[in-house]
Amino acid sequence: MNVIISNKYSALLSGLGIDVIKVVTGEFTVDELIAQFSNFYFNKMIIDITAIKDYKNINVIQNLSVNFDMSKVILLLDDSEAVNSPVYLSQLVSMGIYNFATNVNVIKFLIDNPNTYKDVASYHNISGFKKPALNEHAVDNTKGKIDQKVIGFKNVTDHAGATTLIYLLKLHLEKMYKVKAVEVDDNDFIYFNDDSLESVSSVTFNDFLAQNISYDVILVDLNESSVESYCNDIIYLIEPGRIQLNKLIRKDNEIFEKLKNQKIVLNRSVLSDKDVQDFEKESGSNVFYNLPYLDDKIDNQPIINSFLSALGFSRVNSSGGSGLFSIFK
Repeated sequence: MNVIISNKYSALLSGLGIDVIKVVTGEFTVDELIAQFSNFYFNKMIIDITAIKDYKNINVIQNLSVNFDMSKVILLLDDSEAVNSPVYLSQLVSMGIYNFATNVNVIKFLIDNPNTYKDVASYHNISGFKKPALNEHAVDNTKGKIDQKVIGFKNVTDHAGATTLIYLLKLHLEKMYKVKAVEVDDNDFIYFNDDSLESVSSVTFNDFLAQNISYDVILVDLNESSVESYCNDIIYLIEPGRIQLNKLIRKDNEIFEKLKNQKIVLNRSVLSDKDVQDFEKESGSNVFYNLPYLDDKIDNQPIINSFLSALGFSRVNSSGGSGLFSIFK
């Protein structure tokens, strides 16, 4: 059964023709909605956005996204310029709000066919703003702990292994450092069954940093977020298989020019030293490190320690490492 929260568009929503267990009409704060529905079971909650007080303030919607399972919420947007602006829509996607529409017929479709990120990726402005919006309680963490390292990891080729690599790096680093691993705008960490791994939206990433300033290292799975400016360093992961590379070049034939002077790491690689040299020559790039396929069931792998040593983590014991480039040993 479904819930409808309506205001301006109550007449339209009453004609949806769906099973409804509860309908509330009026204007409500997010806290009032939390109090009313936090322990209320429903299939989908359809919210007329005008029923939320101060809904044009994206931080109000952020509060909604934190307190409700947004995979079960469908927003009916109004026709205001603010709500339909590229920035507002992009921030909805950043918060994991994928099911929104300006047409009641679309809402009926979304009830049984909810959107995934791919369906709304076109709304997500990855490079349009340098930092995500801050809520009124946020603290600017740009000048955070001086010796804290915030390292971002980004898949350049599809499924290049950023999530698993971050998990393994955390296991190795936490023996000598205080480490936090976080993924932005995704929920893949849940599959590791590790409660210390966190998932946040790009809108709340600044708050996350402010709350974890005591950590020596923050490892960030960037996904498609726009929080790169918070990172001290970014690792660009490429799986150097022929199919993946051909897909990458067809998608963006200037990608290696864009990655010039960046830290490129070959991950899940079967390339030899000679192969790496050929790769560098053909792509016009410099490879920072060449990582083979790694067993995520092993939490002590010399090659990872060697890689971490190359990244500047001096407390990590890299002896016995099998790094392919002697300069990193």
